[in-house]
Amino acid sequence: MDEIKELTKAEEQIMQELWDMEGGFVKEVIDRLPEPKPAYNTVSTIVRILETKGFVDHEAFGKSHRYIPKIQKDVYKKVIADKLLNGYFDNSPKHMLSFFLEENKLDVKELDELLALINKHK
Repeated sequence: MDEIKELTKAEEQIMQELWDMEGGFVKEVIDRLPEPKPAYNTVSTIVRILETKGFVDHEAFGKSHRYIPKIQKDVYKKVIADKLLNGYFDNSPKHMLSFFLEENKLDVKELDELLALINKHK
């Protein structure tokens, strides 16, 4: 597989909706976006860029196109997590977890769940 490109914020917002819907038409994506809604042409352009980047494919229905994710959310999540881990935490999950702990991003319940996961994978 070719290297997966990182998405812009706007592209990622559109992909999140397409992933959640498991594909859809531009109008359906717009309907799911928060106010103020972007223009149809804006979303249509972003979807075509996503297709050029290899993130989506389409099915033609007359003049309309239904866009379907080609790259699954879990695959992209791994790419972004690896980039975050390598770029900001010296490829150390311990450093990344420490950061989230210091920033109070994890509560006691989540820590207990993480410990349970760690014990399960021992």
